[in-house]
Amino acid sequence: MYLAYSWFIIAAFTVIVYGPALLIRNHSLGIGAYLVALAYALLLALSVLVHELAHALSAKAFKWPTEKIVLNLWGGHTQFESFIASPGRSVVVALAGPAANFVLAGGAWLLLQAGVVTGVGDTLTNILMWANLLIGIFNVLPGLPLDGGRLVESAVWKLTGSQEKGTVAAGWAGRIIVIVLVVWFVVLPLLSGAPDLSYMLITILVCSFLWMGASGAIKQATLRGRLPLVSAAALAEPAVGIPNSATVADVLRVAPYGTPAVVICGPDGRPQGLVDPAAAAAVPPAEVFTTVVTAVSTPLAEGAYVPWTSSGQELIQYLAQLSGAEYAVVDEAGTVMGLLRQQAVVTAITGKVARRSGRP
Repeated sequence: MYLAYSWFIIAAFTVIVYGPALLIRNHSLGIGAYLVALAYALLLALSVLVHELAHALSAKAFKWPTEKIVLNLWGGHTQFESFIASPGRSVVVALAGPAANFVLAGGAWLLLQAGVVTGVGDTLTNILMWANLLIGIFNVLPGLPLDGGRLVESAVWKLTGSQEKGTVAAGWAGRIIVIVLVVWFVVLPLLSGAPDLSYMLITILVCSFLWMGASGAIKQATLRGRLPLVSAAALAEPAVGIPNSATVADVLRVAPYGTPAVVICGPDGRPQGLVDPAAAAAVPPAEVFTTVVTAVSTPLAEGAYVPWTSSGQELIQYLAQLSGAEYAVVDEAGTVMGLLRQQAVVTAITGKVARRSGRP
């Protein structure tokens, strides 16, 4: 478990805001009111920790590896390693967190009803009950990044067969929730002329977090949806390979007009460089038979070649390990089949064409 530095910000805020309120309600507490407020912050952290542990333990039942649990300014989150999800399992893991909070709220309510706690203990038990009840209710709202958003995601996923479409739908549901919260807790109080600045501030902070989370989910799902378009065979431009002992005359023979691209290969057949068509064309005709191809080429990064059959996430992960922006595409025998440019991959994933630098 990780306690992010931002958690201390919300803890300090809780003590500063809630301490004076407690002191006004109970003067006998004195400076102890601030200690009670600190205990309140710790109870909130405990409630969030129980929430995230419920996510982690339910995920463990499905053999989803948990990487870490983080408590931060916005509450917390559980980060998983790679796993295979399904609509049903996703719902179970998501709802385990709010369910744990409802159990805590119920336990606190039973203690209050039994009358076994008094004084400061009664105050903190009340806080524990209401905090967990609110955390549970808030998290089941049907929109990402809240846990209830997984219900929307899984429903659309089940209907369409696409997790990406489910995530996008849940992300938009999260944005709608943000709009409703802002209207209810900010716009309407302002129009009524009786705004509560502390509630408005908290609402704005929470809604900012929710909007960023929903937008991030939509963006990631959109990118994941484009992964099937990322294929070395589909994105590569035509290319041929020639040995590094060849001459410019050989280049002009196989690519007389600068196409296809010409990849230089070493004695072991591995791609080493890429011919610069302009440099090859600039060689005087009398020298094309004596000028070695390496004189008109630029080197490829070490190991900058990818299998012809690679695609999707496999291709992205493979390219992430390579340097450079150009990669030879080779078949099972190591024969050069094409040239893949990094920008072509980026465009396929994002759907955006890079802008040219300089003036037209």
